Amino acid sequence: MRGFLATCSAVLSFASRTAAGPFSITTDSVHNIHVEYADESFEGDVQVVYGVCDMTSNHERHHEIGSTFMRRDARPERLVWIVPDEAIHRGCLHAYSGSRLIGRSAPIAVTRNLRKREDMSKIADWSGPWFDGVAYLQDKQNNASFVAAEKGKKIAIIGGGMSGLLTSLLLTSVGINDWHIHEASQRIGGRIRTKYLANTTPDQYQYQEMGPMRFPVSYTDSETNETVEINDHKMVFQLGDTLNKLNGNNQSLAVNFIPWIQSSPNVPANSNGYRLPNGRIPSAAQIKADPSLVLPAAEGANPEEEEKASEDIEALLDYTPERLKNASLNIFQAHKEAIERGLFHFSEAAYLKYHLNLSDDTVDFVAGAGDNSAMFDIYDTVYFGATTWRTIDKGLESLPRAYYPLVKDKLTLGRKVTGLVYNNETDKISVTWRPDPMAMKPESEEYDYAVVATPFTKVRLWNLPKYSSLLSRAITTMNYQQSCKVALRYKTRFWEHLDPPIIGGCGATDLPGIGSVCYPAYKINSTGPGVILASYSSGTPCRSLGALSAEDHIGMVQRAMVEVHGDIATEQFTGAYDRQIWEFDEHQAGAWAAPFLGQQDLYLPAYYKTEMKTIFIGEHTSYTHAWIFSALDSAVRGTTQLLLDMGLVDEAKQVVETWMGRWIHL
Repeated sequence: MRGFLATCSAVLSFASRTAAGPFSITTDSVHNIHVEYADESFEGDVQVVYGVCDMTSNHERHHEIGSTFMRRDARPERLVWIVPDEAIHRGCLHAYSGSRLIGRSAPIAVTRNLRKREDMSKIADWSGPWFDGVAYLQDKQNNASFVAAEKGKKIAIIGGGMSGLLTSLLLTSVGINDWHIHEASQRIGGRIRTKYLANTTPDQYQYQEMGPMRFPVSYTDSETNETVEINDHKMVFQLGDTLNKLNGNNQSLAVNFIPWIQSSPNVPANSNGYRLPNGRIPSAAQIKADPSLVLPAAEGANPEEEEKASEDIEALLDYTPERLKNASLNIFQAHKEAIERGLFHFSEAAYLKYHLNLSDDTVDFVAGAGDNSAMFDIYDTVYFGATTWRTIDKGLESLPRAYYPLVKDKLTLGRKVTGLVYNNETDKISVTWRPDPMAMKPESEEYDYAVVATPFTKVRLWNLPKYSSLLSRAITTMNYQQSCKVALRYKTRFWEHLDPPIIGGCGATDLPGIGSVCYPAYKINSTGPGVILASYSSGTPCRSLGALSAEDHIGMVQRAMVEVHGDIATEQFTGAYDRQIWEFDEHQAGAWAAPFLGQQDLYLPAYYKTEMKTIFIGEHTSYTHAWIFSALDSAVRGTTQLLLDMGLVDEAKQVVETWMGRWIHL
């Protein structure tokens, strides 16, 4: 053995136990030590320590890094070093076999990690940066983790949605290629569901998004005119650029971002039952010009108490421009602040009833008695406050379409996983499935690790190892939101030629079961057929909508389009439609994670531990939910976690530095 290095850039060669240097690191950080061997016949116990460079015996060391037995046929090329906070400011790495010094590094300068003390202290626990790699390795540090694993580990990725797909890309990017995606459906992309109506193709532009639709980019403060970028969703744009490069800028696989119109003046608005003389629903612009077009809401028992209750909620949330700006820059710091302010302790209804002691009638009028979720939702407040948005040309389906050539040779479609089996003797995990649902004995394949990118709505039906109580409860009880959408196809884009015209945007109606109505933001004023997202509803009403026959549901939505647009909607309807009831989707059983009160802050720590060679990722394991960013964010964390489990610190740093892991501490 003739070389050690506590940085990730080179391998040192020793001559007479000396080498060029010095090298500089910080305390409270983690590194790979690279090893090069001069004596190919060496075999025996080796202990690696850190101490002053001129120390003459092992007992003079400052601290031990680890020890292992090195065989001729199994020699580690890298070791793992967690630099303690109290490490001396200048020293060397030393390798001993018994009392004999067999290797020494060049001098290493160690400086105090003041950045963490100054900046990270504000968010320096599980509720701040969503993953602290140093603390993670300290918690699991032992001799077994001292030696970095080879990159030939076999990895199962269960689920071909956005988190599973990004995991495959991240592993490949650091040279880990023995992975395989198990996907239950006959497609990849998960909850991305662009539907091309009437068997059209993407380049015919007759589609609607039945899953995620758009990405917030920035918002402009109406008072200061300051534009603030929303950092989170930049990862989606980075992914698009990366896929384009990996596919050689093949235009048939291109991911091109185009503007999305979120707000438009002439979309329908909730008038609380008022109708114009022509029978149509008023537009947002008409209501803004004449607020009397909105019928007054039914008053509760105590209007003054209700007004005061609303003011108290607003004061508690205190969504000041500065707070919203900070959240747009770092949602993880905003999350910690919300915990400290107690915003996860109450739902809006619980706060009004049990903290302010208001009447049941007031609580129901202001918050709704069925509100069981935590009050904190600043990320959605920031995201939906955006004034600039983007979507993907030809549909979000372009993302999985661009992924397919990269994963098709390591992908099995139609494989419905039914369980995981951990082998304590081999320390491996097996994935099981049943091609024949009636078969008592499943088929299986063994892996070194399983990265589970499947919603808990499906995982909770699997046969699973005995995970910790916290993780098991998260899998079993995490709540998911219901959501349903209906897209209708018309002979022309007639809405763009009404008086006044509707040009993109999403509006709302007071009609039961309809929710939002969204108009395509692509190919404005083009000729040919067009598609409206005629109903986007979420929450409890979706269970009633899902119970309708398709014929009754489509009929109800088409009648709503006549109320919005007039008789032209009847003349133009082609009869083509698409309907998506997410709670009844075989492979999802829910639209997105919507934690009940207490679930978010309680369950998050469970996802940051690898139990029985299993790592859980997906939007449900992220701080934010219901966005593609949330899924990608979890994949970066999960891959980093896996790499640290393997001792591949250099690769973990590469992933963090490349993929916006600005809140991961390594």
